[in-house]
Amino acid sequence: MSNFITQEFPSVSAAAWKQKIQADLKGADYNETLLTKTNEGITIKPFYHSDDFEKLIIPLSEEDFKICQKIVISSEDESNSKAVDATNKGSNTVKFVAKKPFNSALLFKNLLGKKIEFHFEFEFLSEIFIDELNELLKNETVFYNIDIIGKLARTGNWYKSLNDDFKTLEAILQKNPSPFIIGVNADIYQNAGANTVQQVAYALAVANEYLTRFGAEIANKIQFNFAVGNNYFFEISKIRAFKYVYNLILKEYGTSGNAQIYAEPSLRNKTIFDYNVNMLRTTTESMSAILGGANTISNCAYDALFQHSNDFGDRIARNQLLILKEESYFKHGQQIATNSYYIESITKQIAEKALDIFKDIEKKGGFLTQLKEGIVQRKIKENAQKEQAQFDAGELVLLGTNKYPNEKDKMKNELQVNPFVARNPQKTLIIPIIPIRLAEKLEQKRLKNEA
Repeated sequence: MSNFITQEFPSVSAAAWKQKIQADLKGADYNETLLTKTNEGITIKPFYHSDDFEKLIIPLSEEDFKICQKIVISSEDESNSKAVDATNKGSNTVKFVAKKPFNSALLFKNLLGKKIEFHFEFEFLSEIFIDELNELLKNETVFYNIDIIGKLARTGNWYKSLNDDFKTLEAILQKNPSPFIIGVNADIYQNAGANTVQQVAYALAVANEYLTRFGAEIANKIQFNFAVGNNYFFEISKIRAFKYVYNLILKEYGTSGNAQIYAEPSLRNKTIFDYNVNMLRTTTESMSAILGGANTISNCAYDALFQHSNDFGDRIARNQLLILKEESYFKHGQQIATNSYYIESITKQIAEKALDIFKDIEKKGGFLTQLKEGIVQRKIKENAQKEQAQFDAGELVLLGTNKYPNEKDKMKNELQVNPFVARNPQKTLIIPIIPIRLAEKLEQKRLKNEA
């Protein structure tokens, strides 16, 4: 069939297509009429052609993506029960969020030796605790995700100090060479309003801080955590671009590798009004993560913004991923994006622009220096304000919120948790990078006006 079609229709060059389009524009300027510039400065063309195709060598994972259940540890028994239930119902990965040290034996009861991956998000830093935990989990696949630079960026303070935190992390790395100890939490920057190019550049720059400090031997022991937004093809390209440029950086260190990616939907575009739309958003965002080549994906519940974690919301979120993986032919989804002219073009542009930002950061002293000087914060804020203005003007659309809202929808009595940015004035070393959702001001106004 393919030979028949090839013979039936002669090939047409990119130049011929452009000439035909120019003629149909009847004098209108091609560049001004049909080329679109995004906030990142990326150009979107009206068509893509094999004449302009440049294939990037992007490492692919050997395994299909893993489904992760995220659990905030309230009590060890309750969290263990949730983890056991989740793994019995389709999750093959669990991420525990820990605000303080916990009883490891209780938390991992009936979970060990079952080929479950364990991820952590710690709000504390303890060498002794990590050593004890690693002893218990020495036969498991574990991702500790310790990101001391991310802690500084998110809160404005170190756990103790720059020297103490790096010494603690170094000691943990030396005693525990096997697991993925370090995490680079690029989700911080996305949820605060950074664009796709900035996210890739900042993830690279943070990783380079760790590589410079600890050497190339840790290159393949870092996990990168990305938040995925609703710009479908750009989010696919973002992950692919990062995997590509990370390999370029590793070559400078005399090594190579395939970046380990953990992804979850962004909170930046989620809403409390017409909240069921959040399910549609998280579905397409999970699809982007899969097609981009994420290794592990954790979905967020449609009601996570305003309600406590509950069995129904968690089940729906988990089942969205199960349907994508087992019923929608996304099991080996990262192969699908390969050789797409459009995705490859966007990937290349994101990669090039991210590398430019990365090089500029390194010339000016590195990510920590730029963070301390407030440059990273200012750049993110500028983009966030631009997006906010577009949202307020209706140019950046969230259906059910700033377009086709249901004015009869009432939420004041449904809020179990505060869905807005919590301001906690305290003394900080630097300006923290605060996550903020696009719909917050509008939602606060609607709540205030509720009868």
